[in-house]
Amino acid sequence: MNKTSKRVIGTILTGALAVSLAACGNNGNNTSSPEASGTNGNAGGKEKVTITFQNIYPDATDPKHQMMKKIVAQYEADHPNVKIELDSLNTDQQKLKLKTQAASKEIPDITIVNPAAQMKPFVDADLFAPLNEMVEKNGLKDTFQEGILDYYSFNGNLYALPDGNNVGLVYYNKKMFEEAGAKVPTTFEEMVEVVKQLKAKKIQPMAIGEKDTWTGSFLFMNMLLRTNGGPGFLQDVVDGKKTFEDPAFVEAVDAFQSLVQAGAFQEGATSFDYNAGENLFKTGKAAMYYMGSWATGGIETSTVGTSGDVGVFKFPTINGKGNPDEFMLAPGSGFAVSKNSKHLAETLDFLNYFMLNYPKETFTAKGAVGIAQKVEGDFKAAGYSDMAMDVLSIFKDVKGGDLAFDNTMNPGTAQVHLSSIQNLFVAKKDAASVAKEHQQGYEDNK
Repeated sequence: MNKTSKRVIGTILTGALAVSLAACGNNGNNTSSPEASGTNGNAGGKEKVTITFQNIYPDATDPKHQMMKKIVAQYEADHPNVKIELDSLNTDQQKLKLKTQAASKEIPDITIVNPAAQMKPFVDADLFAPLNEMVEKNGLKDTFQEGILDYYSFNGNLYALPDGNNVGLVYYNKKMFEEAGAKVPTTFEEMVEVVKQLKAKKIQPMAIGEKDTWTGSFLFMNMLLRTNGGPGFLQDVVDGKKTFEDPAFVEAVDAFQSLVQAGAFQEGATSFDYNAGENLFKTGKAAMYYMGSWATGGIETSTVGTSGDVGVFKFPTINGKGNPDEFMLAPGSGFAVSKNSKHLAETLDFLNYFMLNYPKETFTAKGAVGIAQKVEGDFKAAGYSDMAMDVLSIFKDVKGGDLAFDNTMNPGTAQVHLSSIQNLFVAKKDAASVAKEHQQGYEDNK
């Protein structure tokens, strides 16, 4: 098991422990009073201040969007001179917009970055304000699960605060499985057969939002985690121990294509963005959905979620390889502050307030499964579904895993990969040529 996996596992297990102990008491950090955020209710005096808050919560039906709006409204009520301007985008739109903004060094007061390799170029360009001092106030740092902030820290400075700490899972519609006479698969081969069973009953087997290319990559990487027999493939490539033309990678491409060629995904999958793809599952138009456990809240409060028809299962073995208790590990996107913000003090004050309130308000909105902070509250007593409780239980089973491709490799190599996997939804390709394409992309971008 590599060091990265060990650190994320420890973080996830710490989170599971925090959940199991949550009913024991409240640490008092999650308060909505302006005093708790270190303000006097009048940040920046009487000057009118507008803070641009770029985020990836565009879906008004999602609990995290509702949580965000509630905290923003409360902050604005407590600070009449401050206006929080929301720029809500889906993930790929936000990534593209941030690149353009970064090129001109005009990034929003608060923006979204992904951890590790994706974040490093922005840090190297000196675009973000260090958050070390801010998180030490009012115990904010202590609200985060142990180790999670490491993914957002460079050279001793913390540059972003994460919203999640998740694993990749398969959500499924129990009613649709029953209609097709299908059972939860324990092997990938059974999963392909389930796809065929569902199609035979004219049920859409799986949903995906592959216009946002990271979604297909996230699924593919879970397959590579299996065919490699465990985590660490990408690290082995970086260390020169393997190349992308390794049999494990070729086997993963073949497995991925077998799912596509079986008709698992909706027609025109590459024209569906993340929200549109997820909505197919949430509205009962697809039987399976592979995604990070952050999707639990939105699914739980959706049409299929409220009907009690949703279950969840671990991604299965492939050709007898891999361990279902090893997962795609997903430290969440993080909130970063522009170093060149015209209202830096006020922006830091708002972000501090936002993150202090994040666990409590997300928990209330039924969106607290898989967040990066410790949660105070009894999930079952709060009305979280059996499906959500199953996801929380799965966190305790995590034995290892890998980070996403674009959180591990440099941006140039990652783009080659994302485009290559997206192309597999359009046309079948020789797996060896896909592997060679990856290797060439890696060598070109070293």
